[in-house]
Amino acid sequence: MSTREQLRVSLRHQLVPGAVAAIGGAVAVQCLVSDPGRAWPNLLLDGFYALSLAVSATVFITSQRLTGARWSASLRRIPEALMLTLPVAAALMVATFFGRHNLFPWTRPGVFDHEPAIAGRVTYLAPPFVFARMALVLVLWGVFALLFRRASLQQDHHPGQSLSLHRRMNRYAAAFVVTFAFSFTTGAYDWIISLDPKWFSTMFAVYVFAGTFVQGIAAVTLGAVILRQRNLMRGGVSDDQLHDLGKMLFAFSVFWMYIWTCQYLLIWYANLPEEVTHYRTRTNGSWLVLFGLNPILNWVTPFLGLMSARAKRSPWRLAAVCAVLLLGRWLDLYLLITPALWPAARLGVTEVAMALGCLALVYLVFLRGLARAPLVPLNDPIIAADLAANLAAEKHAADNLRAAGPVRG
Repeated sequence: MSTREQLRVSLRHQLVPGAVAAIGGAVAVQCLVSDPGRAWPNLLLDGFYALSLAVSATVFITSQRLTGARWSASLRRIPEALMLTLPVAAALMVATFFGRHNLFPWTRPGVFDHEPAIAGRVTYLAPPFVFARMALVLVLWGVFALLFRRASLQQDHHPGQSLSLHRRMNRYAAAFVVTFAFSFTTGAYDWIISLDPKWFSTMFAVYVFAGTFVQGIAAVTLGAVILRQRNLMRGGVSDDQLHDLGKMLFAFSVFWMYIWTCQYLLIWYANLPEEVTHYRTRTNGSWLVLFGLNPILNWVTPFLGLMSARAKRSPWRLAAVCAVLLLGRWLDLYLLITPALWPAARLGVTEVAMALGCLALVYLVFLRGLARAPLVPLNDPIIAADLAANLAAEKHAADNLRAAGPVRG
């Protein structure tokens, strides 16, 4: 576990994702010129997908520290590398500022003049105030990602400060979880709900968080499986750790479905005109098939695929479920964002190319982050304590065997 093994990324492994990212960027530029009404929603969708992937990695690290989890200590470099994609995701989100008039109704002068029922939101949705909040959210998340990463790398190089740095990261986790609760709620409203300012749900931020956390767990699990299958983390990813990751995937996909059901049923049962518009749009026309596919990808697949303990320890099954969940998360965001902007579903070459290009760019940054530090953290007190306990247990077993003497036939 103390190995200094690092990932080496060859040029060959960067060519394909680099080409995909370039093609996606070219398609985005062409679409911005020819059909901005289609390009900007896709950019918001892919940018928010990348952003939620990056921040969910920070949430994963935070959740493990605040719960005192020991099993995931050797996996820390994977969410750290995902966390480093935050600047790229933030840049994509900042770019949507230039398409604000195509995306956000509240940026158009006089949009609330004839809407007395929502006049109270005029101040909150004042464009300077909204964009300031968006920028603050991105800065806060970026600062915490930097703090976590810097302390983690310092622990590698300063063995004498290992315990103090461990405690410092625990304090960062406590501060981040409070900051995240408020900032994520604000971001979910500003970037997604405000696309349709006439609609609101008190459960919306929890719903988006549930999907975001599942997305992060899926990405970390997929990374762990791939590294293990390629023998890049010797002793860093065990069957028990895969089992724990599988249990997290299973549990939080169920949690996502619970929130999805609660929000839908409450709005359906109340049947208030100002609330049902969200689901009325998404359960009619070309949206209906995608609406039905959403829970199949995000809940039915992981529920059935990971129900048994054996399935949770199977690398290939975990990888397949993670891939489905990552696709399902994109579809979930697609259904949250685009129906507010398009009269009918549009899933064509543009959507696929831009999504794959964004994912390829995130993957390249993730690889670079993973290659810049040992794959298993050095001098981590939890890893050191577990290693010492294992060595002591092995020594005790060997001593008992020697004391028993030779076995007579």
